[in-house]
Amino acid sequence: MLSHRLHALTFSALFISQSISAQVLERDLGDFDLKLATTPTRSMAQGLVTPSGGSGSFHGGMDLTHDSGFYFGQWAPNMGFTPDSALEVDSYMGFKKPFDNTLGYELGMIRYSYPDTSQIDSHEFYAGLRMLDSRVGAAFSNDVGSRDSTVFIDLGAIERLGIGVRMQYANHQFDTPQTSDDGGQISGFNDWSLNLSRPWLGIDMNLIYSGSSLSGGDCSVYSGHNARCDGTFTLKAVRSFF
Repeated sequence: MLSHRLHALTFSALFISQSISAQVLERDLGDFDLKLATTPTRSMAQGLVTPSGGSGSFHGGMDLTHDSGFYFGQWAPNMGFTPDSALEVDSYMGFKKPFDNTLGYELGMIRYSYPDTSQIDSHEFYAGLRMLDSRVGAAFSNDVGSRDSTVFIDLGAIERLGIGVRMQYANHQFDTPQTSDDGGQISGFNDWSLNLSRPWLGIDMNLIYSGSSLSGGDCSVYSGHNARCDGTFTLKAVRSFF
């Protein structure tokens, strides 16, 4: 049976020094639109970037979009400023195109890099549809040792409740079965998450439930999207300091 934990509030100090809004500094550079932000600004990539793993983490990134629809950017979910964290850089590029004011599509690729560790870089290809303020997308990667497939749904803000809703479900398959601490042979696993968010007094409040099909000693082989293998509730408060 999955164990559940309620994590203490995680206050993440963010590093952009100035902003027009609470989260994003935006500038027009000719045919390009530049955004510097303390939250991911690319809609499809936002559902896929690895979440920050610890409390007190510093994170941020940039996004540059051309009027034609091509874009590229970088997002650092963890700047590695604390002893128990390591620098991670998620770089992405892609193309987005609206059909009209209500429907559009987007596709691209993300590269996950870990400059301060020996962990091998990985890549993920993604595509999705935008319908009004909602987004539905999928991603696939086939890197050394594993194959990963992810589906995510971002419903945006539900006006009557003032709550943002985002869901993610992924399947991970190993090329070679992995031996867990319990001695079992694990060929693959699933994981998932549900994120409810709401702004409050200048603070972004997030209630997150995450879990996986692994438990107990089998969690020793977990390498999915979530910070933890077992079923976990996390209450997270993020404040931008500009």
